[in-house]
Formats: sequence, C-alpha cells, structure tokens
Amino acid sequence: MAKEAKVVITDYVWESLEVEKTILQGLASLVPMQTKGPTEFLSQAADCDALLNTYAGPITADSIAKMPNCKIIARYGIGVDTIDLEAATAAGIIVTNNPTYCLEEVAEDAMALLLASARKIAFFDRMVRNERWEVPPGKPIFRLAGSTIGLVGFGNISRLVAVRAAAFGMRVLFSDPFVPDGKFSNLGTKVELDQLLREADFVSLHPPLTAQTRKMINADAFSKMKSTAYLINCSRGPVVDTDALVKALDEKQIAGCALDTTDPEPLPYPHPLRNRENVIINPHAAWYSEQAMAGLQSGAPNEVRRVLSGEWPINVVNPAVRGKNRAGL
Repeated sequence: MAKEAKVVITDYVWESLEVEKTILQGLASLVPMQTKGPTEFLSQAADCDALLNTYAGPITADSIAKMPNCKIIARYGIGVDTIDLEAATAAGIIVTNNPTYCLEEVAEDAMALLLASARKIAFFDRMVRNERWEVPPGKPIFRLAGSTIGLVGFGNISRLVAVRAAAFGMRVLFSDPFVPDGKFSNLGTKVELDQLLREADFVSLHPPLTAQTRKMINADAFSKMKSTAYLINCSRGPVVDTDALVKALDEKQIAGCALDTTDPEPLPYPHPLRNRENVIINPHAAWYSEQAMAGLQSGAPNEVRRVLSGEWPINVVNPAVRGKNRAGL
C-alpha cells in the first residue's frame, strides 16, 4: 500500500477542515497549523509533499530550500506576491492560486466603497448615530451619472467593476500595459495612467502586487489627481504609498479614500488614516461571501489532489516548471 502524502496547512481562517479532509481522503494526511511565517511552519513542512497556504509568509528561497520533498505550494487566495516564484520554479515546485473564487464579491465591494464615498454614506451614518440630522455637513456631493471612473489594472475583477460602473452611467477609463490597444473597447477607453489620474473622479485600484506596482500610487500620482477625486483600493495595500496618501489627505489633494486593503495590514491603532471623516476602511473583507468561502476552501486542496494524483493542476502561476518539477508532470 502506497504511503499517504503529507500535506501541511500553514494557516486558515475558517472553522472546519472537513472540505480539505474530504478532498484529500485516502491520498494524504493533513497537518493543520496556525502560523504566521516559515519559522513556525517549517517544523512540520520540512518533509511535506504539499503546502496549503493562506496568509503565512513570505515563502522565500531559503524556506523553499528547506522543503526538499514539496511538490506543490497551493495558495488559497489569488495573490502570490508572498511566494518567491523563481525559487519555487528552480526547485521544481508547482505554485497554484485560486483566481476566480471571489471575482464578483470584490467587484461588488469596489462599487460599494465607491458609492459610499460618492454619497457620503458612512459620514452621514456617523452623524445620525451621534444624534445629528443634517445634510449641509456632507456637502459637496456630486451626481454619479456622468462622472468618470479610472480603473488601474484591467483584469477579471476590474472588468466586472467596469460593467457595474457603466450601469450607473459612469464613463469608464482604464490603464493596463498588458492589455493590447483596442481590446475590451466595449468596456471602456484605454489611456495612459497619467491621463487616468487627471481625469478620473474615482480611481479604483486593481493591479497585482509586483515590484513594479508597489507604491505606484505615490506622491506624484496624488499630485495629478483631482482635488474632488476619491481613491478606492480593493487590490493590495502596498500598491499605495501610505505616507503619501496621508499627506495627500492632509493637504486636500484628494477628497478622500475608501480602502479594503491597507499597508500595513492590519492597520495599527492609532494611525493617521483612522478616524477621518473622508476615509472608509474595511478589514480586507471584499473577498468574502458564503459562496466565495466555499470556492476558496475547495480550490487549493483540489489542486493538491490533482498533483498528488499525477494530474497537471488548473491554475498554475509558474508554468515554466512544467516538465521539470518534482511531481514528474
């Protein structure tokens, strides 16, 4: 009888692992952990055959070198910025993500934050809770129809935001160097980032976090935005230079922001972004719905099952590893 593979879960944010146990039953034994980084999970992962990962990281070249039997690192979520992909590929480890489990949720959340900013929903709610029933303190408010949304990055989520924004009568601009000219012209107008920043009433961020996008929304970017514009971030916190954002708010270079993700995360208390009337902050909740949770929890272990069963997984983020990986695939 073949020996069961060892699958280590570095961390997870749900109550039960019955989904993982069912998917991997008879194929692997699960070692669930609740860790924050390799110094904690390598005690078990050093001899693992597969690693299931939520937030714990970064998974560096050094930690990858200490997992000589690992065939796959499967991220529960979308982003893989915490994994050294070059080191994983060189080591013959397949890396997968879960790119579609929460597309609608994040698009809906971006629009919800945009609407809340445009209509001063959170501001008025706080006023009423404090026994004030007044409209003037929320002025000015501008009609959404006819305004411009600028989408930075035009991947799956951003394109869903474009559809929703258009339904509200908004003009849609997008900037993405990886989208060919003329593609998706039915959803919006492609422009350079500088033009987008100058013309958008709402700048909504949707790029992946890479060396090139880290702190791309910086002091220079804020200097180009309208003083009436809002920044919406449902992507990754480090895409925005937090210090520059605080300064832009202090100097009224922009009207406000709505952030589902921050840098750092969680945002410490006290922090200069907290307790501002023109700032909305959520605890990285845009991904969540009951339906998304089901897709989140099943996606990564199914990729592990495929690899351990001798199948090529579906959502591989380092395709160069094909033909030269430890799984022999």
